[in-house]
Amino acid sequence: MLNVFTLVNGRLFQEEIDSLEELARFKPIWVDLESPTPEERRWVRQHFGLSIPEDAMAEDIEESARFFEEDNGELHVRSDFLIGDEDNPRTVRVAFILNEQNESLKSRGVLFSIHDEDVPVFRLLRLRARRMPGLIKDAKDVLLSLFDTDAEYCADTVEEIYDDLERISRKVLSGQVTDEIASEVLAGIARHEDMSGRIRRNMMDTRRAVSFMMRTRLLSAEQFEDARQILRDLDSLDSHTAFMFEKINFLMDATIGFININQNKIIKIFSVASVSLLPPTLVASSYGMNFQFMPELEWAYGYPFAIVLMILSAVIPMVYFRKRGWLK
Repeated sequence: MLNVFTLVNGRLFQEEIDSLEELARFKPIWVDLESPTPEERRWVRQHFGLSIPEDAMAEDIEESARFFEEDNGELHVRSDFLIGDEDNPRTVRVAFILNEQNESLKSRGVLFSIHDEDVPVFRLLRLRARRMPGLIKDAKDVLLSLFDTDAEYCADTVEEIYDDLERISRKVLSGQVTDEIASEVLAGIARHEDMSGRIRRNMMDTRRAVSFMMRTRLLSAEQFEDARQILRDLDSLDSHTAFMFEKINFLMDATIGFININQNKIIKIFSVASVSLLPPTLVASSYGMNFQFMPELEWAYGYPFAIVLMILSAVIPMVYFRKRGWLK
């Protein structure tokens, strides 16, 4: 899918491109390629003179090679963006190409973004830029706004985790933590711990990308201050994520403590049952040793009857324990 974004009266408008002729009608500041086909890559190469690298979205690229500047002035940035899907949280690699120095290329002043799937941050920026005139002025503003929106998206995800952890805390601190509740709590804690780790990694990646933009000396004074504000926002999120990890560890320890209490209750019941069987055993032993003649010798079914009684005395308590759920 090939989308171009143009500025009209300070607002960002989106147009979906279906042909090379249609692409030539617009003068975009942002060209977004989502899972681009070979034909769409060819349109970009013919119209803008830009060849999109085949490894633009490669996941195995070295971390040190994700931010670099070509000899012709092209700025390459490969950054990860968070997708906070509750069922499948993940990060999406996005490749950005920006040319602000070489005036001989048609791609000058145009930001190109290449990714494999839709990114929530991109949707949020499109809606915001359409409703807020003057938010975007050039291609560099688009890139900085994407990083700014990504920081806000991480903050919103952190707030959602806060709310869910509060719900989990009420369950754990209620004192009525059964094995089923403990299983649900542990699953939720593990999910949030994974999401928190992805948020921290995404923040680190965004911080590196913004720092690289600041080092390129392509930003204006206003854009440079915006980049510094993005870094401050990311730094403020560090304390929140650190607190979340501490809260997750506390809930994990509390849940495991309740699990141990439930297990100790079961062990206590077995201990009580064992102690309660000692007196009958002692009486039976004394009763059998103080007779001169053993009745089993005069009764043909005496020993089989004793064996059946011993088996029943072992099976009946086990059936009772199983019905109570103490053997699970």
